[in-house]
Amino acid sequence: MALSRSGVAAGLQLLPRRLAASGAAAAGAQPPGSVVRVPWALRLRLQRGVQRRRRGQGEEAAAAAAAARRGKLLLRSRRPELSQPRWQTVGRWERPQLVSAGWKHRKACGDYFQLEPSQEAAPALQEPPADEGQGPSFAEMGLQPALLAGLEGLSIGRPTGVQRLAIPALRRGRSALCAAETGSGKTLAYLLPLLDRLLSRPERPAAEAAAGPASPRGLVVLPSRELAAQVGAVAAALCRPAGLQVRGLTGGGAAGGLRRQLRAPEPGAAVVLGTPGALREALRRRFLALGRLRWMVLDEADALMDGSFTEPLEEILAHAPLAAGAPGPAGPGESRTQVVVVGATFPAGLSQTLGKFTDVGRFVTLTTQSLHCLPPHVQQKFLRLKGRDKLPELLQLLKECPMSGRAVLIFCNSARTVNWLGYILDDHKIKHLRLQGQMSADARAGIFASFQKGDVSILVCTDLASRGLDTSGVQLVVNYDFPDTLQDYLHRVGRVGRVGSKAPGAVVSFVTHRWDVDLVRKIETAARKRTGLPGMDSSINKPPSKGG
Repeated sequence: MALSRSGVAAGLQLLPRRLAASGAAAAGAQPPGSVVRVPWALRLRLQRGVQRRRRGQGEEAAAAAAAARRGKLLLRSRRPELSQPRWQTVGRWERPQLVSAGWKHRKACGDYFQLEPSQEAAPALQEPPADEGQGPSFAEMGLQPALLAGLEGLSIGRPTGVQRLAIPALRRGRSALCAAETGSGKTLAYLLPLLDRLLSRPERPAAEAAAGPASPRGLVVLPSRELAAQVGAVAAALCRPAGLQVRGLTGGGAAGGLRRQLRAPEPGAAVVLGTPGALREALRRRFLALGRLRWMVLDEADALMDGSFTEPLEEILAHAPLAAGAPGPAGPGESRTQVVVVGATFPAGLSQTLGKFTDVGRFVTLTTQSLHCLPPHVQQKFLRLKGRDKLPELLQLLKECPMSGRAVLIFCNSARTVNWLGYILDDHKIKHLRLQGQMSADARAGIFASFQKGDVSILVCTDLASRGLDTSGVQLVVNYDFPDTLQDYLHRVGRVGRVGSKAPGAVVSFVTHRWDVDLVRKIETAARKRTGLPGMDSSINKPPSKGG
């Protein structure tokens, strides 16, 4: 094998100085036209060096070009080659390469990826399309002046997307399923039109004896005492200018306490809000009657369909005047109860439960475009950790998080973990509150209200705090235990970036178990494809799957 003079010159540039000098002398001593033979091993070594240098230059150029093309990221990975820029589109049937694909292997511990915010404001606050203008205001929707005065007292301006959708439909008296993403303003979306119906059709006070049962015209059923207190405060602020009385009904005390809640400071409440257990007890003791009921709301329906609430809820539905069928548009003589089911996610058995008492086929479905989608304005980070590393990681997060004005929610999957983690935080002198369903009524009273006021900035809790509660001051959610279902993940991530929040906030999730990885893969796939999370249904009329 022979090389030309030019090939030898190029090769000699890569040789050591002493070897190159001797080679040059030998080459100069040769007459014109002669060749210099280079050993085979030396030639291969020279070629490999050139190839490595060219390959390195090519990879640097490719990386620079990719970085220039990438721009802002949709998904940021610890491994840059798995990051996804915003401009990249993954087809519906395409199987993207996932960061979490190998997370079931123990060597994956320490890996992470992060979903970056793709917009600043929550979807609920986005303006309608340009061809629809700015959308109607509360006054343009025809709401009663007293309700508009109540909104001014709450410092609420223009309606959100779900409110623009639901208020006109519910004012017409339709029974409905109202499904919207967490933190979008669903409470006002159902309270405003239903209170407007009561004000537009006033009734004379019932001629009840002083000891007779309370007979409200509106009923709101909620899964927790904390949520009942929160919604009750909003309803009272709206009803105060109109002169309507609102009562909250929660259990955990003696029967006399139920009577006092319903009748103090004066009888004749127009609206009652309560938990299923307390409402059932009041109905059984005949402190409460639903014969005059004009409308009923089942708020946070997926939590109400939990096994512990099924029997009380069915008993409440049996007392309400629903047997005539689901109401259509309200007419002058309309006397049937309007039913509104509200939530961000819905269980499969909801239609079967309601179907025992009313015609669910006549319900209208009201859903927003962002339903069941990951919030695009909230940063979400997923950390693959060993179980023993979760506590040090949490303590580091709390040390890095400035405590002034920044509230933190730490979610656990059981009351036992909440208590254990609370003891650890006590040992580290970290001030916090705990909230879980096994606490007594007296212990739970005021805990969440104290957290909302900012007295303590850290709350360690179960999913009891993930449904419906106003957490607009929260800027960080930590899933110490990864949630059991995608529905639970959506509710937890919805604690930040809500309507009224000053900052979008962030969510950090610790992924430790193999079954956690299964859910993370679904979340990552939905994020890369920009689709809703799988396995969720927003239709009350569709029967559940046979496998469910």
